[in-house]
Amino acid sequence: MNTLTTYIAEYIEYCEYRKRLDQKTLKAYRIDLKQYTNYLKNTSEFHHKDNLDKYITHLHKQYKPKTVKRKIASLKAFFHYMEYKEILSENPFSKLEIRFREAKLLPKTIPFHALQTFLSTLYQQKELATSEYQLRCCIRDIAVVELLFATGIRISELCSLRPTDIDFVSNNILVYGKGAKERILQIGNPEVLLALSLYYETFKSDIAICGYFFVNRLKRKLSDQSVRYMIVHYAKLAGIEQHLTPHMFRHSFATLLLEQDVDIRYIQRMLGHSSISTTEIYTHVSNVKQKDILFNKHPRNMMVVNKG
Repeated sequence: MNTLTTYIAEYIEYCEYRKRLDQKTLKAYRIDLKQYTNYLKNTSEFHHKDNLDKYITHLHKQYKPKTVKRKIASLKAFFHYMEYKEILSENPFSKLEIRFREAKLLPKTIPFHALQTFLSTLYQQKELATSEYQLRCCIRDIAVVELLFATGIRISELCSLRPTDIDFVSNNILVYGKGAKERILQIGNPEVLLALSLYYETFKSDIAICGYFFVNRLKRKLSDQSVRYMIVHYAKLAGIEQHLTPHMFRHSFATLLLEQDVDIRYIQRMLGHSSISTTEIYTHVSNVKQKDILFNKHPRNMMVVNKG
């Protein structure tokens, strides 16, 4: 009889080659499912409802709601696969009541003036470059940041871009998002296009060797961590005290578009969200604009009412 470990290995293989899930998702599945096997010890009873119920309680004692939600989602997906393959006659989750309140954390954004200062610092550093190496780094870093803000692309999506994913004729970018979902994004700003074109011309030979669009100094794929360090470095040079991350450019992209009255469903599509409820978190952030309107621009503030 197959063990739970064997079933998990088969499931991960199915996710990788049939569902074409990205490596980050696969890694999370491996961690979450291994944690479940370690908890059980007796793997022959892995599908019993009571064991699952106790394990979920155990998770709540150890982790924050957001982490628990992810770990439960990993288990749900695994048991759905087991039912689909007819290894189990019934999914144990169908008998479990799982509802818990998850605190909504508002996405952290970068103020418009800070974004402007950050970009200005990048371009200034390019002009101040004293060596070919520094100049090349600045050209690449400008292209990375301009693309992050221009499209709201995830950092993992940006680092995974291939040269063939960027069409300089139609100015389109093909993005492979979560769950192997594809979306096409357009680049409309001429400065962003210029930054990307200059980067490509400068790094063309390195890109050909690497196979990815964004490369590091060793002519290998640029990593998420390298981009994080790079953003912290330029934020310090720009005198920005706020801790900036690549994902904050995505949050700022969505929030600023919403404040420009762009329909939330367009933003959902551009961000690659499968559910509108995920995108709706940005409506809470845009309430800052609403407050400013009601406090400072409401016509009542300009009225002089005679009370005598």
